[in-house]
Amino acid sequence: MTDDTGILQHARSSIADRREGYTTDDNARALVAVLKYYGLRGNERTLRLAQTYLGFLLHAQKEDGRVHNFIGYNRGFLDGEGSEDSLGRVLWACGYSQDNPIPEDFRMTAKEIFDKSLPWALRSGSPRTQAFAILGLHYYAKAFPQDKNPPLNMIHLADRLCEAYRHESKPSWQWFEPNLTYANARLPQALFRAHQTTRKQRYLDIAEKTLEFLAAEDIIEDMFRPVGNWSWQKRGGERELYDQQPIEASCMVEAASAAFQATGKERYSKIAWIAFDWFLGKNSKNIMVYNPETGGCYDGITPEGLNRNQGAESGLSYLLARLEMEVLRKKQPRSSLREAEQN
Repeated sequence: MTDDTGILQHARSSIADRREGYTTDDNARALVAVLKYYGLRGNERTLRLAQTYLGFLLHAQKEDGRVHNFIGYNRGFLDGEGSEDSLGRVLWACGYSQDNPIPEDFRMTAKEIFDKSLPWALRSGSPRTQAFAILGLHYYAKAFPQDKNPPLNMIHLADRLCEAYRHESKPSWQWFEPNLTYANARLPQALFRAHQTTRKQRYLDIAEKTLEFLAAEDIIEDMFRPVGNWSWQKRGGERELYDQQPIEASCMVEAASAAFQATGKERYSKIAWIAFDWFLGKNSKNIMVYNPETGGCYDGITPEGLNRNQGAESGLSYLLARLEMEVLRKKQPRSSLREAEQN
C-alpha cells in the first residue's frame, strides 16, 4: 500500500487503488504504527517507511500550521484545508515520535511539525482533535520532562474533555457527546494518558466511567459488537449493528491497554483481548476480519458478511491493535496473561 509518496488510502480487494490518492489521516496512523514496531523490534528497515510517512506529513502541513488531508496520486492537494481530526492525528504521530529511539534529525522534524500545529488544536472544539492532541502531548512530555508547557497544554485540553462530559452525561449516558460515533474509545484513552502525565484524579475518574460505559455498550456476552456506521447511536436511541469497522476494535484495544497501564486493573486487560478477538473471528458473523494471506484487514463487517476491500485505515487498525497487544503482554504479569488468554 505504500509508495515513495506515502500510504495509499483505498484498495480494491488487496490491490491499492491509486485513483483515490492519499490522506494525512492514514499517513499519521502509519507513522505511529511503524514507530511502535521499531520500538518493539528495532528493525532498521522500518525507519525508511517512517521517513516516507513523516515526509508526507511535512508536505501536508500548511504554512500556518494547519494541514491538508486529501492528496491526489499526482501529489496535488485535493482540499483547501483538512479536517480537525487530521490535524489531531498529525499531533498524535509527531508527539509519539518524540519518545522514540529514532535519529535526532527525524525527531526534530517531527517536533517542528508538532509545535507549528499545536495552537490550532488548543483552539479546537472537536473532542477527537483534543483527544489526539493529548495523546501526542503525553509522549512529547515524556521526551521533554523539564518543559512545563506540554503538561499545561494537556491540562487545557483534558479540562475541555471533562467539561464536555459534564455537559452531556446523564446517569444512563456516561459519555462526552449526545451520541456514539467513530473512534469512540480515543476519548477515554486520552484522559487515561492525561492522568498518567499530570496525576490529576478527575481525569482518571472520568476516563474509567466513560470506558466502562462504552464497554457495556459494545461488549455483549464477551463479544465485541461496536456501533455500526449506518447511523450513529443517539442517547436513548437504538443502535445499528452494521457496518462494523476495524477502527472501533483497534481504538478499544488501545484504550483498554492504556487503562490497564494507568490502573493495573485486570478487567481492562480482558476488554483489550475481547476487542482484539473481533479481528480473529469472535464477532457477530464469526468471520476473520484480519487476512493472514495479505497481512491486511478487511474494511468491515456488513449484514451480508465481509467488505472484501482492504484499505489503509483497516490494515493500520489491525496493526496498531496487534502491536498494542504486544505492549500489553510486556506489562502484564505472566499469571494474569495466561488467565486473559484462557478467557
